[in-house]
Amino acid sequence: MMNIAVFVSGGGTNLQALIDAQERGEIKNGKITFVLASNENAYALERAKNAGIETAVVSRKAYDSKESYDKAILDVLKNRNIDLIVLAGFLSILGEELIGRYKNKIINIHPSLIPLFCGDGFYGKKVHTAVLESGVKVTGATAHFVNEITDGGAIILQKAVPVEQGDNEDILQYRVMRQAEWEILPKAVSLFCEGRIKIVGNKTEII
Repeated sequence: MMNIAVFVSGGGTNLQALIDAQERGEIKNGKITFVLASNENAYALERAKNAGIETAVVSRKAYDSKESYDKAILDVLKNRNIDLIVLAGFLSILGEELIGRYKNKIINIHPSLIPLFCGDGFYGKKVHTAVLESGVKVTGATAHFVNEITDGGAIILQKAVPVEQGDNEDILQYRVMRQAEWEILPKAVSLFCEGRIKIVGNKTEII
């Protein structure tokens, strides 16, 4: 059974989707054992506590560099035997040391169809604003591995979602979460824990 740590920054809707999937038995060979928040006011902490999951806060504001923040996170993870880190609405960019230590063991969910509307500066509602301004008719979400390039790691799963007339950022954000993020993130986590993801270059194959 693999130990999963989920990193959060805000409301924790993707964390809740993972907890719900776990309770339904949909995350095979894995269990969420730890939740780390980048700020103490993240409602995701309440969701974790309600599910009986251990939590900790490592505030991004308390550290002046990615390197020092990485070290603080690694200290907290020490001796917890974490096999997989899931970034579920985690708004802090991880540094090279942590990414290197957990190479191909960090999964992120991004609210667009990578390589569109991704990279530095594309997070949260900013993604959906850019989607609406572009006039595209289809958007979606991507579960991918994390590497040193923002949103640049190997793609695991994607799901498309329609952009509808009259959408604003809030409506589109909720549709993408409900129809794509909450579905493919638990699936990607389960595939990892089952050992069914093979990485070939910067691509993945599902075994």
